[in-house]
Amino acid sequence: MPSLRQSYTVTVPEDPPIVTFPFFSRELRRKSQSMTGSVLVSTFVGLLINQAKNSKSAQGLIGLRNLGNTCFMNSILQCLSNTRDLRDYCLQNSHRRDLNNSRSNTALMEEFAKLIQTLWTSSGSEAVSPSEFKTQIQKYAPRFVGYNQQDAQEFLRFLLDGLHNEVNRVTVRPKAIMEDLDHLTDDEKGKRMWKKYLEREDSRIVDLFVGQLKSSLTCNECGYCSTVFDPFWDLSLPIAKKGYGEVSLMDCIRLFTKEDVLDGDEKPTCYRCKARRKCTKKFTIQRFPKILVLHLKRFSEARIRMSKLSTFVNFPLKDLDLREFASENSIHAVYNLCAVSNHSGTTMGGHYTAYCRSPASGEWYTFNDSRVTPMSSSQVRTSDAYVLFYELSSPSSRM
Repeated sequence: MPSLRQSYTVTVPEDPPIVTFPFFSRELRRKSQSMTGSVLVSTFVGLLINQAKNSKSAQGLIGLRNLGNTCFMNSILQCLSNTRDLRDYCLQNSHRRDLNNSRSNTALMEEFAKLIQTLWTSSGSEAVSPSEFKTQIQKYAPRFVGYNQQDAQEFLRFLLDGLHNEVNRVTVRPKAIMEDLDHLTDDEKGKRMWKKYLEREDSRIVDLFVGQLKSSLTCNECGYCSTVFDPFWDLSLPIAKKGYGEVSLMDCIRLFTKEDVLDGDEKPTCYRCKARRKCTKKFTIQRFPKILVLHLKRFSEARIRMSKLSTFVNFPLKDLDLREFASENSIHAVYNLCAVSNHSGTTMGGHYTAYCRSPASGEWYTFNDSRVTPMSSSQVRTSDAYVLFYELSSPSSRM
């Protein structure tokens, strides 16, 4: 098994998107006035779905067949399909340049790209079977053999890891050499560590998904601060608990980055004191990825008795400003939501869906295996949200 790198309801739009769907003609609007509410709703939504599938706006709005408890896989695949830069990488066949023929395995990237291309170029409306892709992901990660329900975030980690390995621009990894970088400033040290990382792991997947965390350890005895810089592929956020049922995404990120006191058995060895000392540890983000994946830790880590937190986490759809968590204030760190992988149900039995904002139209859709339906942006936030996909906004796009 590869080692991982660090880190059902049909919804109805609240307002008919007349501009997005010009086929909703004046004549039909006049006819609809004589319909009852329920008939109007079902007729309107059916019209949206059928017409959208036969128009240019149907690009990317194709469902994926459930092969047997594979909703976790379908949810993540639809989230990635609606992530603009990764989608374009596949649609433009840019991955072909990075596939090295000397590698024994390139089938996972090829099948993933083929699936994305089918979702975005198919002229039909039938759901696509991801069976060929599943064959390849289970070869790379045998844990996905069979048809048991799996965790969507774990699947995402294995998938990105596998795709990266096949399009890694580094064909021969240099030997790891230990260097003493403590004489450098934190900024220089972070850049050096990032360069060393890219000497071994350098792909379009890394370009998009990988960021860098800074961990600062301050000795409470002498005040010496040591820093470590590590790459991350996603951030697993603890869900902040408050006296009421709702917390914000910022609360969760603050909990992830808050200062922790290491004492007792957790005491580390101070570099300057040369002895185990009580220390304070804190995370900041040194380098922000283009696509930020935030995993809400809804499931307890205790394997004996699994439980799920259904806390409503309020997250922004636009302008998620994370400069508060940056190592340097000058860093641009404003994100817009592009997709959500949702888990409904319990640890014993549940179902995954995806809410995605189409990079073609900017409209939101529900992806429930084979079914794809329009939805209102006001319906995106639910207590089922599990994995959030944010895209870094352009600095020039903000006023």
